[in-house]
Amino acid sequence: MDGKSLTPQEIKLKQLQEILPEAFSEGKVDFEKLKATLGEEINFSNERYVLNWAGKSEAFRVLQTPSSKTLIPAKDESINFDETENIFIEGENLEVLKVLQKSYFGKVKMIYIDPPYNTGNDSFIYPDKFSETKAEYEKRVGDKDEEGFMTKDGMFKKNSKENGQYHSNWMNMMYPRLFLAKNLLRQDGVIFISIDDNEVHNLRLLMNEVFGEENFVANVVWKHTEQSKNDERFFSRQFNYQLVYKKTDDVPSFRFPRTIEDNKNYSNPDNDSNGLWRSGDVRSPNYRKTLCFDIRTPNGNSISPPKNGWRWSEETIKEKIETGEIIFSDNEKKIIRKIYLKNQDGRIPENLWQGELFGTTRAANSEIKELFKNSALFDTPKPKQLIKRMMQLFPNETDFYVLDFFLGSGTTAHAVMDLNKEDGGSRKYICVQLPELCNEKSEAFKEGYKTIADISKERMRRAGVKIQEELKSEIIKVESDIKKLNGELPTEETKAELENLKSQIENLKSQDLGFKVLKLSDSNFKQWQQIKGNDAKALEEQMKLFVDPVSKNATTENMVYELLLKSGKDLNSKIEYKAQYYCVNDSELVLMLEKATQDIIDSVLKEQPRKVVALDRLFKGNDQLKTNTSLQMKDAGIEFKTI
Repeated sequence: MDGKSLTPQEIKLKQLQEILPEAFSEGKVDFEKLKATLGEEINFSNERYVLNWAGKSEAFRVLQTPSSKTLIPAKDESINFDETENIFIEGENLEVLKVLQKSYFGKVKMIYIDPPYNTGNDSFIYPDKFSETKAEYEKRVGDKDEEGFMTKDGMFKKNSKENGQYHSNWMNMMYPRLFLAKNLLRQDGVIFISIDDNEVHNLRLLMNEVFGEENFVANVVWKHTEQSKNDERFFSRQFNYQLVYKKTDDVPSFRFPRTIEDNKNYSNPDNDSNGLWRSGDVRSPNYRKTLCFDIRTPNGNSISPPKNGWRWSEETIKEKIETGEIIFSDNEKKIIRKIYLKNQDGRIPENLWQGELFGTTRAANSEIKELFKNSALFDTPKPKQLIKRMMQLFPNETDFYVLDFFLGSGTTAHAVMDLNKEDGGSRKYICVQLPELCNEKSEAFKEGYKTIADISKERMRRAGVKIQEELKSEIIKVESDIKKLNGELPTEETKAELENLKSQIENLKSQDLGFKVLKLSDSNFKQWQQIKGNDAKALEEQMKLFVDPVSKNATTENMVYELLLKSGKDLNSKIEYKAQYYCVNDSELVLMLEKATQDIIDSVLKEQPRKVVALDRLFKGNDQLKTNTSLQMKDAGIEFKTI
């Protein structure tokens, strides 16, 4: 703070840095990076600090290429599809992130991901040749076997350490996904990324590039195992990392809920009306002459100051003595500062996470075995306790979206439901998992699970059933407490307790343990193919195809969900089917996909929607109805679009 106001240039630079932190290097605008961010041709010069790697410009191209994909509902694989607000998406996560951009831009509070660690044995998706065209890349990531499952040979590339672009390939995979994920975060949003020694250094640089190094929060060290490995050559590795970044400086301070252990030093030996307290430091951390003075006790004794002086001025100390915040010891040789428990807003987290509160890999395996009858389906799953602790860092908020686009074993979904059960929260998850084929030699495959996504969904189902049983037990206990209180003579205290218990019952009964399953799919609408050269015949053929732009395999329900996403509505939007049309979010949007008559148009107009989208084929052979509809919508101030 220098007391000077910001200049207009500084204000604009600050605003630009908030919007595009990736375009800054060492606090200044990097114009080549800015051009690259905006899609301009990139030609990085070498005489400055810059993060660069083989294929970075191609990673930008992948990032900026729009997706024509959509999401289609799979109600038969879902639990309580129409009521739940939890979402599971099966599909390649880069394409899914692109599809979600319009509907979930700035809506996610927390992202947690556990990406491939790039150990040399990982297979993941990246542009494996930098001249690869969009069509070639899309064909490769769309390669499927006879049963429709994505194939390892087509989609995945093993990134071995012998590969000349070993680190670059990993960064090319991560970069566009992180960039798109950042868009989905709220202004007060936070991302947590699990990583190990193989790429933690590169990930930190990558996150500085995407989020801005000023938004780095912490590199948390997590002790994932209590066991030492005696077969290691140098060190037995017991720690991984949780890299934490915020989107902007709007993020409130982190606090963990206080535990019994945290509060064990608080007591109330003098029956202070302010409640439990502990003694605190009264010394100044740094020497200041003005803080060096004697304090007079009630009996006229004098207490000398500590070496650096007191923590407060003489006037402030007198005020604290009057309020009882500072008291004297029995022998009046020292002063005691009271720190009240009621004023402690949680506990500041440390950057070393270990023990039962954060879980271990062994605990994570036990959680899976408990659900799957002793089957160890994953090598290194994350414990739900780890992710629950991340969510608990936001003590004043229990209703928000959590996104995980490397879901794997399904821990994030399980953790969200489990924490909601414990504290009555309403957190919702959006989880994404590729339908990656399980290794045929794996225990998961032997148990009958064809893909990783199948395991994720089954864990979510089983976790929901387990939590439901726990909720039933809790409800019985609370109902018993209510019955007991009802049998007592009513007092103000028991009335308040009854209301609290009744509220608790309602919360327990309303817990959301379901999830919608949606799958990444080709669009329900035909995509215009670019014609090379002046091929008039090819152009004529394509024009014929677009007489009806709806794909032959499209269903009405699938079109509804695609148009939801294309219109920027989220997947939990309220959808009502009326007379031949669909109303979304109490008629914010109306979709006409089945039939168009003047009576139907009149009904739609009565809904007073903001926007109406209709299939053009509904007006086939009746141009007058289409023209009249367009004019009526315009007169009513309704945006009208046809496809």
